[in-house]
Amino acid sequence: MFYLGIDQHAKQLTVNLRDPNGNVVLRRQVSTRPAKVLEFFEDVTARCAKAGSGFWAVLEVCGFNDWLIKMLKDFRCQKILLVQPEDSDKRKTDRRDAALLSELLWLYRDKITAGQPIKKLRIVHQATALQNQQRRLTTLRKDARVQVGRAINRIKSVLRRHNLQHQSPTKTFPTIAALRWVKTIQLPLADRLEMDHALEDLERSQLRVTQLDAALAELSKDDADAQLLMKTAGIAQFSAVALSSRIAGIKRFKRPRALANYLGLTPGCRNSGEKQDRLGHITKAGSSMARWVLGQASKHILRTDPVMRAWFKKLKRKRGSKIARVAVMRRMATVIWHMLSKRKTWSEVRSLGIGLQQ
Repeated sequence: MFYLGIDQHAKQLTVNLRDPNGNVVLRRQVSTRPAKVLEFFEDVTARCAKAGSGFWAVLEVCGFNDWLIKMLKDFRCQKILLVQPEDSDKRKTDRRDAALLSELLWLYRDKITAGQPIKKLRIVHQATALQNQQRRLTTLRKDARVQVGRAINRIKSVLRRHNLQHQSPTKTFPTIAALRWVKTIQLPLADRLEMDHALEDLERSQLRVTQLDAALAELSKDDADAQLLMKTAGIAQFSAVALSSRIAGIKRFKRPRALANYLGLTPGCRNSGEKQDRLGHITKAGSSMARWVLGQASKHILRTDPVMRAWFKKLKRKRGSKIARVAVMRRMATVIWHMLSKRKTWSEVRSLGIGLQQ
């Protein structure tokens, strides 16, 4: 088996190839132009075929791994590892990174085969094509909602500038009647242009949200995890898909704490010598989108679950609202683990008292 380490950038790949004995047989930089990459992988597969072997590949996770992973699969790479190193060397270069990746892949080949964890190297789970689409759509949908809020704030700012907010035909904004009224009010030229632009941005963003919601519904109609999560108060279609696509299969997590740790909701620990364990802030090691969704859903859970609300208030008096809110999110992750593992709704898990004891 050959072991290929790749340090990927937008314009070039820095590669390091080791033979079955761990010796470096190829190290170079390859342009990301399709013809150059194709030529390189043809060379690698030819070397492997000559030795009667295949190859593994390892690369650091980044925002544009998709095309490279697809190409590796096309060339029948037997194992592809996406990794996220925990420590960064002070003397960091692309060549050193590629060499280190291939060396780690060769050194820990037995552990990787057995699925065991590797110190100083975090192996990233590779989501399916559907899950990647869901993740991208939920990110776009969140951004669209942010744009809606910004457009509304700009409209309200113009109204307050002229003290016109009290003349709105409805108390809430935006409504159909309020938007119709805003389009007709007399304003100075600069303010009128600003208002018109904000109205255009609002309409465009609302249309984008509608289109993204429709796309999410189409992609997620067969997503059993998302459908189950949607039966929870405060978790609608967007939140359910965002969570299910980032959890990417509950069987990956052997226990509830593993899911909470994956989502970055467990505290960091610092322990040395005779000093006692010192728990710090949460690690925030997982998906920021998943934590944001849990934070939003926790507001609804606290309104609908009296036991959780009583526990939250008790902890809030002792530790403050921020710590109490994170603790609720941590407990929600525990309940979600049981929901997806046992295929039960929130209320069914709640009736068992799992993760909700005071």
